[in-house]
Amino acid sequence: MVNVVSVFTVALAAVAAVASGASMRSEAVPMPTGSWPASKGTVYLKEPYTVKKGQTFDGGMKTYARSNVKCGGQKESGWQTAVFMVEPGATLKNVIIGKDQMEGVHCEQSGCTIQNVWWEDVCEDALSIKGGSAGSVTKVIGGGARSADDKVIQHNGLGSVQIEGFYAQDFGKLYRSCGTCGGKSRKVSLKNVLAVNGKVSLVTVNKNWGDQATIENIKIKGKKVDVCAWSQGSTSGEPGKLGAGPSGSLCQYSTSTISYA
Repeated sequence: MVNVVSVFTVALAAVAAVASGASMRSEAVPMPTGSWPASKGTVYLKEPYTVKKGQTFDGGMKTYARSNVKCGGQKESGWQTAVFMVEPGATLKNVIIGKDQMEGVHCEQSGCTIQNVWWEDVCEDALSIKGGSAGSVTKVIGGGARSADDKVIQHNGLGSVQIEGFYAQDFGKLYRSCGTCGGKSRKVSLKNVLAVNGKVSLVTVNKNWGDQATIENIKIKGKKVDVCAWSQGSTSGEPGKLGAGPSGSLCQYSTSTISYA
């Protein structure tokens, strides 16, 4: 069933989930199996739905997309073309993001939680993380994304991003620390990630801005992409690759925890 609804209607449907504030599991999220969840219906939104601070939006494994937005490839747009906006301290869970959108999900001030969210056809980015402070922690727990020409997770904000139990298929980069956002350090951790048919890297960070990546228990199928690559951050254009592989605090991982198939 396909519904075109207003943000207000979606908010009413989510009242129970918001009120309950369903807590996340504290135990480790296992390695994905490579299977994709079945949708329980489709909801088209006329504008981005905002999950407010302290609230949980449980989408019930329905597909959410925009009724008035189509993918424009790698053309930059902004939060106006997103499906969900998630505030700091808010949780978006059990959602499939449909192909009719450009920006997917925005975490505008960092510090949000994205749990069991699936992007069926990534457009410009799947998840954009902006703003926040050095102490902000954004969590991506479970879920997956496929068909990303470039980046899945774009980290423009501050703080750290924790990615665990995620499935990435047919993508350019799983995580990219912004290479043109100025000299602020960012951190990322990956654990129990299954990556299939990547093109460039799992992680790309900036050496000169003090970025730190910690990576553990990764399975890679298809092309042997870089596990962790680094660039020289710049404010005058997209930086190119400088190197890749384990490198001190910049790219922290043991090759023994990376498997290929």
